[in-house]
Amino acid sequence: MSEVTKVPGTVSVGPAPVTRIARRHARPGHEAQYEALVREMFGRLRAFRGFMGADMIPPEQAGGAYQVVVNFASEADLQAWDESAQRAEMHRRIREVAEDEPEYRRLSGLEAWFAGTVVPASMHPPRARMAVVTWLGIFPVVSFYLWLVSLWPGFVDLPFLPRTAVFTALITATMTWLVMPRLTKLMRGWLNPKPTP
Repeated sequence: MSEVTKVPGTVSVGPAPVTRIARRHARPGHEAQYEALVREMFGRLRAFRGFMGADMIPPEQAGGAYQVVVNFASEADLQAWDESAQRAEMHRRIREVAEDEPEYRRLSGLEAWFAGTVVPASMHPPRARMAVVTWLGIFPVVSFYLWLVSLWPGFVDLPFLPRTAVFTALITATMTWLVMPRLTKLMRGWLNPKPTP
């Protein structure tokens, strides 16, 4: 069985990143051509602004679906690829060796934290490293909001549940749309270490 193909990309600073997963079957007997075309498409993706990387995950069993995961720095960057002539050409060629049209799933915001649940466990970052990165995000965010609410005298006088709801909502929103997308981008190499040859 083929190994997972990973392609590093260039990172552009901008809005929250977006991950899109395409599931598709190769025609029986055309798996090698299918994989070669997907790798060629990855090469073309490198030239596009905001491209952060791509993975090709072969099926766990013969005849199963391939998963192609692409990561862009923003929805606008992904849209630029979607509307490009290069993508149209690659999809036309891939269609010749594919059994069906791709099924897409797009992840962003909070859902993108859990992108690893749709890929094999062998591709997940080590749990200890995920915990460290999560703590690196949570510690400054919680510290900042604890300091901020201390400047608001009326906040501590609110009933416990409303006060907790506001506090946790602020933390969740900040972690989801501001901190974690940038932190996981920054720590990508450490979260997903290259295997030792």
